[in-house]
Amino acid sequence: MKAITFRGTESVALENVPDPKIEASTDVIVKNRLTAICGSDLHVYFGRETGNDPGTPMGHEFLGEVVEVGSAVGTLLPGDVVVSPFTSNCGACFYCKKGLTCRCTRGQLFGWVENGKGLAGVQAEYTRVPLADATAFKIPEGIEDEPALFLGDILATGFFCADMAGVEPGGVYAVVGCGPVGLLAIVAARELGAETVFAIDRLPERLELAKGFGATPVNAVVADAKAIVDEATDGRGADAVLEVVGSPEATRLAVDLVRPGGVISAVGVHTESSFAFSPGEAYDKNLTYRAGRCPVRHYMERLLPLVRDGKYDLSAIVSHRLPLEDGVRGYELFANKLEACTKVTLTP
Repeated sequence: MKAITFRGTESVALENVPDPKIEASTDVIVKNRLTAICGSDLHVYFGRETGNDPGTPMGHEFLGEVVEVGSAVGTLLPGDVVVSPFTSNCGACFYCKKGLTCRCTRGQLFGWVENGKGLAGVQAEYTRVPLADATAFKIPEGIEDEPALFLGDILATGFFCADMAGVEPGGVYAVVGCGPVGLLAIVAARELGAETVFAIDRLPERLELAKGFGATPVNAVVADAKAIVDEATDGRGADAVLEVVGSPEATRLAVDLVRPGGVISAVGVHTESSFAFSPGEAYDKNLTYRAGRCPVRHYMERLLPLVRDGKYDLSAIVSHRLPLEDGVRGYELFANKLEACTKVTLTP
């Protein structure tokens, strides 16, 4: 099959790789109808996360049709349309029972193979889904592919971010970073009752999308985000800051924006070795800092009605819809923010 593979820092390729096969009785094979490039793929692409074997198919966002089913799979049949979290999960271990499916003791991350061990990515024609009964999520008929695809990562991660932030009606919130997850964190905050959400970014096309989802855009290039948030809160700062970038600069801004007693909710993938604030600063602000990988599978049932009802034009975040064969170009567009690129989908 064809797949977009990792070749090294800032290098991916369209290559022929072996078709996936059933390896355990709990597997299914999915023929992908839609995949996407995610911001966290860029951590591998730029070499900020190291260890992925060259030749590994990239990616972890996909939707497709089940074409082969392992003998122990009880809830899925060939022809079912499914989406999956970016990590597999068993549904039965301590962490899965706690709702922390992203830390399943048997879980694997799609698109990460190190020293020959791991799980191939999904920017390909077919995908093997382990622990399929617990991992794969069946999509009912009548739901469009793109919004359903977002259940597997970016929509769930946006809601997780807002949940960790403790968003509630009447509060004032700031979202730092308006990439796809940041935009859907705005949707989540609005759904949880936030009346005022400041959306902070440097790219006009992202800020325009944020405005469409009900946020107040703040261009950090030309505006003082702290002054704007302070003016709206009698100088206190935001009740919580949703940090969706994963950089020291974003953390620093979040600390500056949040009020005493407030929360920073961080879902950006951080690769730096230390925090951008000191223990003393956290103490002096009575700061709560929450961070981590989203337990996507835990959120899917909850978020399905939002996707089904079409209250928000979630597909508006997609700027480029390309065939899988153009995946290398898709990485170049997304990684370098060319052509006002906000999100790239790839169709096998």
